[in-house]
Amino acid sequence: MLELARLPSESTQRAIGYPTLFALIALGALVPVVPTGALVSSATVVALHQTDPLALLLVFLTAASAAFLGDMTLYWLGRRGVRSRNGSRWLGRLRDHAPPDRLEQAQRQLEEHGVTVLVLSRLVPAGRIPVMLACLLSGMTLRTFVRGSLPAALAWALTYQLIGVLGGSLFAQPWQGVALAVGLTLLISGVPALWRRLRHRRPGPDPDTPTQRA
Repeated sequence: MLELARLPSESTQRAIGYPTLFALIALGALVPVVPTGALVSSATVVALHQTDPLALLLVFLTAASAAFLGDMTLYWLGRRGVRSRNGSRWLGRLRDHAPPDRLEQAQRQLEEHGVTVLVLSRLVPAGRIPVMLACLLSGMTLRTFVRGSLPAALAWALTYQLIGVLGGSLFAQPWQGVALAVGLTLLISGVPALWRRLRHRRPGPDPDTPTQRA
């Protein structure tokens, strides 16, 4: 009787949850302010507490396909801006989220490692946009971008799903696992930015101070 009462709830979650997850992740790829990694981890925790044996696989496929579609759409919009004489607002947004030092680093990595750098850029917090802009400025075709974007989306979805599995397996209540998973994803996203900020605030050597020679 309890199982029968649980089925409509899970059916409703599947009907609403997966399309919503897909839409939010795709939107997060276009507008990089949505914490998409936390969404994947949270959905994974909920999937762990469902009776559907395919729930985890569906979360993975939904997240990976949405991330891939979002990246491809953003790259296509960026290519239109590169080809346009006046640019575009999408290309401008990419430049706004790619500081000059990060863009220069991404361009060097792209020259050294090719499309494989796209996989790492998806896993490094705030690394996706500078690498994507570097690909646009280098004139990379959409077909070549697919070769790096597809495995990048798969690796990204798997990574954040593993975080969700970790959080969901430690607690009996789903909300506790969600809280841990969200905390871990926000920590992963925030630590590199904090480190860069502290490093930039570190005072350099005073040019008026004489150097000591041996």
